[in-house]
Amino acid sequence: MAAKADEPAPHQPKDQLPNVYYCITSPPPWPEAILLGFQHYLVMLGTIVIIPTALVPQMGGGNEEKAKVIQTLLFVAGLNTLLQTWFGTRLPVVIGASYTFVAPTISIILSGRWDDPDSISRFKKIMRATQGALIVASTIQIVLGFSGLWRNIARFLSPISVVPLVALAGFGLYEFAFPGVAKCVEIGLPELILLVVVSQYLPHLIRPGKHIFDRFAVLITVVLVWIYAHILTVGGAYNGKSPRTQASCRTDRSGLIDAAPWISVPYPFQWGAPSFDAGEAFAMMMAAFVALVESTGGLIGLSRYASATPLPPSILSRGVGWQGVAILLSGLFGTANGSSVSIENVGLIGLTRVGSRRVVQISAVFMLFFSVLGKFGAVFASIPAPIVAALYCIFFAYAGAGGFSFLQFCQLNSFRNKFILAVPIFLGLSVPQYFNEYTAIKGYGPVHTSARWFNDIVNVPFSSEAFIAGVLAFLFDNTLEKKDPQIRKDRGKHWWDKFKTFKTDTRSEEFYSLPFNLNKYFPSV
Repeated sequence: MAAKADEPAPHQPKDQLPNVYYCITSPPPWPEAILLGFQHYLVMLGTIVIIPTALVPQMGGGNEEKAKVIQTLLFVAGLNTLLQTWFGTRLPVVIGASYTFVAPTISIILSGRWDDPDSISRFKKIMRATQGALIVASTIQIVLGFSGLWRNIARFLSPISVVPLVALAGFGLYEFAFPGVAKCVEIGLPELILLVVVSQYLPHLIRPGKHIFDRFAVLITVVLVWIYAHILTVGGAYNGKSPRTQASCRTDRSGLIDAAPWISVPYPFQWGAPSFDAGEAFAMMMAAFVALVESTGGLIGLSRYASATPLPPSILSRGVGWQGVAILLSGLFGTANGSSVSIENVGLIGLTRVGSRRVVQISAVFMLFFSVLGKFGAVFASIPAPIVAALYCIFFAYAGAGGFSFLQFCQLNSFRNKFILAVPIFLGLSVPQYFNEYTAIKGYGPVHTSARWFNDIVNVPFSSEAFIAGVLAFLFDNTLEKKDPQIRKDRGKHWWDKFKTFKTDTRSEEFYSLPFNLNKYFPSV
């Protein structure tokens, strides 16, 4: 008996993540909530700026067009974030731009249909083609979500199969993190080191300011490093350096502040009537399906960090439907990019331990405000990209670690489970590495035919780490000897039984029920 008493007790699995300062339904005081909301706005700006900066010049647009596209993206992101937090999953999720849609957009740019001597006219024609493709592509998520088909698929998920999906929804974005820091090490690396020191060490060293440092580390460090970068710029540190170095390091090279209008309200069809092409629409539909799988991983991980109970499949399906509406709005307004869950904001919730819905809704108000007041928004949008990439190093890692927290429900001494973890995670990293490396060297993907849309239908899914890992883990978990009752326990499925439907756990209603008593008219099952 004495030997047994000395044995360490195992950690108990928890349905909800403990030690969170504010969960979905518990908002911080207003001043703190506003600052935290502004912090979310700053973090999501990175992707909103990086994607148009890469795409608009290729489309034929200049700084004015780039500023307008960023404003439109920001405006649509604000609308979609409010819709998702009110009527979708109701999680504190930011719906922003997505890298998944970049490849089919580039294919539209390179399609050879735009022989126009006037670059602005060419830009508008390409924009209208992307709008048409996005409008058609949105139907896949709208149909899968609102019809309940995605709910039926999600019911086959188990804790063991979501680990690779959620983990690689974060870790799979590694190529946008440190490689971005390395483009200007003298400002990227100080931001990364400062963020770690301020968020992880200072709260323990300076007790009175504990919550200031761990909750507002992003605001504190970004302001400090931005000032430092501006001093380097003004001091002439980059005079005579290569154009690439100047574009990455200088604080005055984005061209956004001069180009942005003082006040401008984006509106649907502002570039003209969308044009439609069947092949481009199919390619964009595949990107939308890949984004759907990636977002599923992001939402499941986010439910954990927000200290909510596991997402009931019907709620996940509802969120997917509203994400389809988000892609439709992207097409109507003309953003040149689709909409998806902002993984970096999932990581920010992990870092700050504030999963409040109100905070994210406040950040959506900032998005709408700064998208209309263009000059003010352009000031924040001109933060050098290496500072943003340094934030990604922490936030993508946090989002990925959310996946590992589901291992507490699984039997890790099972060789079946080891296979389901190992192979999808490894191939999820290895297969996209091959596809991306091939594309970087050759200028086109491994599947290279005269039909660009067909190339994208194959290359886009195989270039997504989360998609490969998620699909393989789902397939293995549901085909490998699953009928044995012991296997069911090993998978952790018994832990999720009470969240299989909306009504089997009372906490689901607290976190996920619709506002304004809408559940009466749109009941979740």
